[in-house]
Amino acid sequence: MTDHIRWGILGAAKFAEQHMAPAIHLARRGKLAGLATSSPQKAAPFKALAPDLQVFESYDALLSSPDIDAVYIPLPNHLHVEWAVKALEAGKHVLVEKPLAMEASGFDPVIAARDASGKLAAEAYMIVHHPQWQKARALYQEGAIGKLIRVSGAFSYDNRSDTDNIRNRPDTGGGAVPDIGVYIYGSTRFVTGEEPQKILSAEVQRENGVDVWTHITAQFPSFHYTGVVSMRMAPWQEMVFHGDGGVMKLTAPFNAGVYGEARVVLQSADLVETVYRFPSDNHYVHQVEAFNASVLDGAAYPCPLEFSRGTQEMIDMVWAAEQE
Repeated sequence: MTDHIRWGILGAAKFAEQHMAPAIHLARRGKLAGLATSSPQKAAPFKALAPDLQVFESYDALLSSPDIDAVYIPLPNHLHVEWAVKALEAGKHVLVEKPLAMEASGFDPVIAARDASGKLAAEAYMIVHHPQWQKARALYQEGAIGKLIRVSGAFSYDNRSDTDNIRNRPDTGGGAVPDIGVYIYGSTRFVTGEEPQKILSAEVQRENGVDVWTHITAQFPSFHYTGVVSMRMAPWQEMVFHGDGGVMKLTAPFNAGVYGEARVVLQSADLVETVYRFPSDNHYVHQVEAFNASVLDGAAYPCPLEFSRGTQEMIDMVWAAEQE
């Protein structure tokens, strides 16, 4: 192993092109070294970013290369488990897009392959690497809002016109909850350290077999939760943590810098407001740097697979409640 991580990407996904390839390129102690695609046209923007990028004509060819240390997997949701396991068995570290699996049990073969290989494997749950979420968790743990009573989360966008989008297709693991429910559910677990006890209600609207609007209420050990996600509403995102001693709000919690400036707004019980601003942090870069540090230095990774599995367990609870 050198003093940096040589990254390969399976597939020339648009998200990889726009976000993760630049993040890998910019991250300290990392290098964008390989891309698996049979399309020279799709490879072109990646080559423009990293001119010495090695292009492989197949996923297996990239996985068998001794010049690749870690693999980023941005494939459609239903392929994540299969290729994460293959990459681990090939001796590569793995960062795989969320949701890693379509149900909690899908995490188990990846965890087993991780443990057998001794390599790092993680779901690309980038938000926990952003300092706004680390600040929010610290404020909560310090008692800044007192006893927590209520958490509400919302995340929406409108992609109804993009009928071929994998999020609108059941065969590729589409749906609003798998795509963005992981954020409003997982971030709640990250800040509070609590797990849901019961889904109290689940209202789900489906089109073509995928959920396009889902509203839930849930009971956690010490607070009540309400959350809505949609692929058929105007863009919006917000998380609110409401206690008896104050309110904490994150205004651009999931697409910081794209949706808007990341801010944590803390309002005390006497209506004094304190705003913590994070105008320039890129959570994708922070995520890759944390991954590199974990591989190279043995640092604890902030978002292990076991945490991500817990979020999928909550999603599984939502689907079960929908059928009741």
